[in-house]
Amino acid sequence: MPTGVAMRDAREQLFDAAERVLLRDGPNALTSRAVTTEAGCAKGVLHRHFADFDDFLMELVLDRIGRIDHQAAALRESAGTGTVAGHLADALTVLFGSVALSIIGLITARDELRARLRRARPPGVPVLTEATAMIASYLTAERDLGRIAPDTDVDTLALTLIGTGHLLFAGREGVPPESEAVGRIVNTVVAGVV
Repeated sequence: MPTGVAMRDAREQLFDAAERVLLRDGPNALTSRAVTTEAGCAKGVLHRHFADFDDFLMELVLDRIGRIDHQAAALRESAGTGTVAGHLADALTVLFGSVALSIIGLITARDELRARLRRARPPGVPVLTEATAMIASYLTAERDLGRIAPDTDVDTLALTLIGTGHLLFAGREGVPPESEAVGRIVNTVVAGVV
């Protein structure tokens, strides 16, 4: 491995390398050696930036959760345009078509990571909790605009959409469901409120 070579934005390079390993080989293959090999750096680089590998994984999860915040802002801004079902189907496809499913698998597979995340953030399953909040926030904006029924329980509807979306996308080994399948499920779930 190269030594003495400066890495620009080492944290992001390590996170991106971990994401590639996670997507390609799954959570059980994610080791500090696999990450640093994928990043093309010495193993010590990871340990210079993080207390230990579980600290690295926790920061990876928190970083990827931050991406949901950006998606949530864009989704809220789309309120009042297009179709509610269309925006929801797109949001689920972007969310579960990303590394999110692999991150959920990683959290499930690593006890110490789960414990650290429980201490560092609100209760719930990381990624799924933030995704549910994203959908609820969007639905609230649409309800405020009168595009969904005023008595809609947006929190329950958001949980339903995230749970259904997770089940639809999970276990497909990199082959996402067809967009028609996502649209059909979203239309069925929101039919009574749009």
